[in-house]
Amino acid sequence: MIPFSMRAVSMRAMSTGALAVAVSVPAGAAALLTPELAPGLHAQSRADLDASMQGEAYAYATYSLFADQARAQGLPSVQQLFQRTAAAALWEHFAKEAELREVIGGNTANLRSAMKDEESASHTMYPGFARQARQDGDLIAARLFEEIARDQSAQQAASARALEVIRTGRGTIPAPPSVRPVTVRAGAPKVRAARTRQSLSTAQHSEAMASARYAQFAKAATAHGNPALARLFSVTADTALREHFAGEAQLAGAVGSARENLGTALNIEQYESRIMYPAYARQARAAGDAKAAELFTHNAKTEADHARAFETARTQLP
Repeated sequence: MIPFSMRAVSMRAMSTGALAVAVSVPAGAAALLTPELAPGLHAQSRADLDASMQGEAYAYATYSLFADQARAQGLPSVQQLFQRTAAAALWEHFAKEAELREVIGGNTANLRSAMKDEESASHTMYPGFARQARQDGDLIAARLFEEIARDQSAQQAASARALEVIRTGRGTIPAPPSVRPVTVRAGAPKVRAARTRQSLSTAQHSEAMASARYAQFAKAATAHGNPALARLFSVTADTALREHFAGEAQLAGAVGSARENLGTALNIEQYESRIMYPAYARQARAAGDAKAAELFTHNAKTEADHARAFETARTQLP
């Protein structure tokens, strides 16, 4: 999966040559986790879990779009491969890392976490991105950022209403709005300014993380016996993935042909299985975080399996 340290790397570029790693974090990215959580873990292990969770979330979102492109090209086996790997990223790797990192709480805590992120996105991140995009002449991107800011504001209001229902026991959880899915096909970027491209990268990572977290929040709400809240979280997760992330990916030119996408995925999985997760495992073991070391080692092995599957699929393409 795509590691936190590689967030600024062009996915299309990774499919065509040696893997280049950019270590900078996109400017303006919202805080992902609160530092007081998982106090039993060493600081380095917490940081590595944060990085790997971001990577798994981004892989889940991106591989979902790659699956759509494979379907459009009439490649069902490639589509299914991307779908299986996306599911593993979300429900195996991300879920287990989130559990160890203790970032999924009860319904009240999850709603408060959601509201904090939605406020930041609607009042700060997206309005700022929109202003910059207009200054740089990327008007389509500016309008998209403004639309998503409005969506995030509405989501915050829905979360606030849901929290009041949970807190008081009165009223009903608001029904979520319908998802307006964006179909993403292979193509070049549709923005011209480097600053807009950076904003799209930051926004995509934010939406991918939101989608993954909301999916886990929905699962927790179901476990706590609140199906209405689970539906609100689940649809919000789909909106982050199928509407916001997809719209940003379309402008960023983040999807290539099935062959290019398989090459991108192969490089990512090889990096994580050979370099990233083994390094995280060594660091966790040295810090005495045995559970984290065990999880990172397990993830390295499964990423190696994914890499072999992507390599086989690419060699079998006509």
